[in-house]
Amino acid sequence: MMAETERPPATQPGTDSRHRAREAALQMLYQWEVGRMPIDEVCRTFWAGGPAGTAPPENIRAFALLLAAGVAEHTPQLDPLIVEAAEHWRLERMNVMDRLILRLGVYEFLHEPETPAKVVINEALELGRTFSADESVRFINGILDAIRRTLNRE
Repeated sequence: MMAETERPPATQPGTDSRHRAREAALQMLYQWEVGRMPIDEVCRTFWAGGPAGTAPPENIRAFALLLAAGVAEHTPQLDPLIVEAAEHWRLERMNVMDRLILRLGVYEFLHEPETPAKVVINEALELGRTFSADESVRFINGILDAIRRTLNRE
């Protein structure tokens, strides 16, 4: 696990770039969760397998690494919030991608205060549409909105 997550460079990625970074972070988190790989190894090797010159710009990589390492580091803080909001659902019974999307959203609520809550939720819903089942979108929306209200996050 990485000792501390560092902020990306001062130039923040644009909206589309931030979405691409969230997609990459989710894929890294999947390798970490399902592949049981240490997050520092996942972060170090994630873009190594592609053809030369295909790695995304540094700002996308930096934000993706920040998110993936942050979620992995703070999972003990994130999971109780998800469990509390997910009435009648045990965390281990949730779809893996849904659980990871929820962790990513809750991490952003807590550790990326400059990102509006509506943006966090919309991004999570887009990730759900891309990487999970159709019924997951409503599930993710309901849980993240409940957590947003609990945290008084706008």
